[in-house]
Amino acid sequence: MKKVSKLAALTLVASVWLSTSTVWGASLSADGVRGSDDQILTNVTTISGTGDFGGDNGAAAKASFRSPSGIAILADGSLLVADTRNHLLRQVKAGQVTTYAGLTLKKDDKGLPLGGRYDDAKEVSFFQNPAGLAVDGQGNIIVADAGNNAIRKITPSGQVTTIAGSGVIGMKDATGADAAFNHPSDAAVAADGTIYVADTLNHLIRSISPSGEVKTLNALSGRLIEVTPGQVAQAGDYADGPLANAKFNEPTGLAIDSKGNLYVSDTGNQRIRYIDLQQRTVTTAAGSSMNEAKTGLYGRNDLYAAGDFADGPADKALFYSPQGIAVTAEGGLLIADSLNHSIRYLLNGHVSTIAGNAGQRAGEADGADRSAALNNPTDVAVAQDGSIVVTDAYNNKLRQVSLYQLPAGLPNDTELKVAYGSQLIQFSVKPEFKDDRTMVPVRAISETLGYQVTFDDVSRSVQLSKDDMTIELYIGKTGIQRKVKGSDGVMKETDVAPYIKEDTTYVPIRFFAEEIGMNVQWYDAAKTAILR
Repeated sequence: MKKVSKLAALTLVASVWLSTSTVWGASLSADGVRGSDDQILTNVTTISGTGDFGGDNGAAAKASFRSPSGIAILADGSLLVADTRNHLLRQVKAGQVTTYAGLTLKKDDKGLPLGGRYDDAKEVSFFQNPAGLAVDGQGNIIVADAGNNAIRKITPSGQVTTIAGSGVIGMKDATGADAAFNHPSDAAVAADGTIYVADTLNHLIRSISPSGEVKTLNALSGRLIEVTPGQVAQAGDYADGPLANAKFNEPTGLAIDSKGNLYVSDTGNQRIRYIDLQQRTVTTAAGSSMNEAKTGLYGRNDLYAAGDFADGPADKALFYSPQGIAVTAEGGLLIADSLNHSIRYLLNGHVSTIAGNAGQRAGEADGADRSAALNNPTDVAVAQDGSIVVTDAYNNKLRQVSLYQLPAGLPNDTELKVAYGSQLIQFSVKPEFKDDRTMVPVRAISETLGYQVTFDDVSRSVQLSKDDMTIELYIGKTGIQRKVKGSDGVMKETDVAPYIKEDTTYVPIRFFAEEIGMNVQWYDAAKTAILR
């Protein structure tokens, strides 16, 4: 499902002939600032959506969605969103959300919109749980209309047609409406106009020629499991090798790379697979399973391989229901790792995490990379300003992941510095190191962050207060206490104590900043502590 770029001539040329499942432009690895733990520093914000489960158009900040699951960037830079549970395609443009395509006339007994299937002008056509989106070289929008088991097209003039799919669940290679799919979740368009489809519940990768002929590329799964006593169902399977013999387990995301080959988000296998369309082979690009060495990939009646989380070498990395993916200009792959509530990045045989709660917990907080929180992100794309756009499905929001920018003109010397966001803090008395910790003059840092400083000579403590919260540190003693009005203070151990030097009180910046909910990173190249 999509792309990282600073829009340049290459981006414009590539967009003419490649699907939006592929992204061209800036380099996350080269352009990103890395912290002391090799974390690529990013900022996560909300583009659109209140978080309510609804269908309101209007100002982006006040609009609402129902489980958005797919996204594409249109030629004018606007965002096209598959608003799945509203059965609509929505557009975010110039700070406004409108309905781009689709119509709903009825509601179910819970008051939720009902979808349908009807080809006509985009304003009066019907969709059923639209999912993945792609844009071809002529500006046609390709829709994986999952609930209708069909692949639909919206022309630049606004006409909706069905490219392939009978609308009935099945698995049949044929032309156009005679073909059958089972919950297709994504599509990607090659330079020659071939559409590739993640036919999710058939566990297959399908192709659609420009003339509408549907072909199956890999082998059917023959693995049967007992889902309930006496009820047997076909589950997905796993096999690398010749494409005709390869097997997948609920593939949901597709992206075409610069060689014209296909990445597949193999969701049920917790892996990223790679189809070399010239060599007709399938390999595993990233992902593994903690249980595999002991029990095999699947237990006796497991639908899926076990999911988990681990960054590191690609063959040791762990995912949990990876879905939407996007190729970057440097040959990397962005991954919406949905049940780890994270955005992951595969580059040069290594997997890292660029956004999402450090404990893989769901949430909706904006903030710095691993301090921010997502809830079941399902797709990624790259906007024309180079930021990454995420469909945050269970938060009913669109989120943005942007590379952190260092302060302008940051001196590249050995003097200790502190940045608050992208602004360099000016100190009349310089910060210093003590026991490998960054110590800063308390008054300067508190004024920058909007805290009031008081001293208690009896207890030899310093209090930093804002609103209903007070952080208390003790001169010459380790430990920090966080007090919230109306509740008892909570003590936390530290390994360095505040001290007074030449009438200036120094405090450990990391412990104080983290207690007030800030992210702290160390940028060694410029000897800078970064607070966000």
